[in-house]
Amino acid sequence: MNNTPPAGTITIAGKTVSRIGLGTMRLTGPGTWGDPADRDQAIRVLHQAVHTYGITHIDTANAYGPHTVEHLIRDALHPYPEEVLIATKVGMLRPAPDNWAPHGHPAYLRACVEASLRRLGIERLELCYLHRIDTQVPVADQIGTLQTLRDEGKIGHIGLSKIVPEDFHRVTKEITVAAVQNVLNIHQRYDPVLELCHDHGIPYVPYRPLDAGSAARGGDISTPLSWLLQLGPHIAPIPGTSSPQHLADIVNAVATGGQS
Repeated sequence: MNNTPPAGTITIAGKTVSRIGLGTMRLTGPGTWGDPADRDQAIRVLHQAVHTYGITHIDTANAYGPHTVEHLIRDALHPYPEEVLIATKVGMLRPAPDNWAPHGHPAYLRACVEASLRRLGIERLELCYLHRIDTQVPVADQIGTLQTLRDEGKIGHIGLSKIVPEDFHRVTKEITVAAVQNVLNIHQRYDPVLELCHDHGIPYVPYRPLDAGSAARGGDISTPLSWLLQLGPHIAPIPGTSSPQHLADIVNAVATGGQS
């Protein structure tokens, strides 16, 4: 494994990992649905990210596929190197391609965690995000379920995804939040939660850091990633790709121009 991860390291969920992670949503079929067109290539992207480029923060969700990417991660990387953090997300239904529906019922969240443990082949999810806060279920019930699972040893740390300041304040009063994952890129530059995370010492994980590629038109990957990294040491972007060459381009761009 490359011992020099791109853009240095950050501590997330108690583990020192590469500051540039790998988002895995694109390792599926169209509409984030079903298997990728080239399964072997998806496996290769995951393997190269960790074993060639030293990327040790792998972000996924049980909703990707659904279930597809968690199976791919296990096939590509299990048994997982000690330094690798596999972060997943629970609490989302997938009725159809491109269709996402938050579902935070306690029984469903528990079922999601149990199933992710089996698919990934592990005994504990080191970092488990609530994929979305379900407005139809009391927040205390959703967070309380994840706390119970943490107390049972099935979750190590709890994260939040796509939240607003009100959510941040409400949840951080009750639990220690290990990371926050919101959209942020050079086209969507403002998120008030960014500063809240900085002030509370919480890692901020921008998803869609390249805005599905539109932030890197003309082949310039380094500028949008450099802009994110320079926002603060608590920033840990998770660019995604299904292409080994694009992965190499991302790593090279960060190595030559993306460090803060």
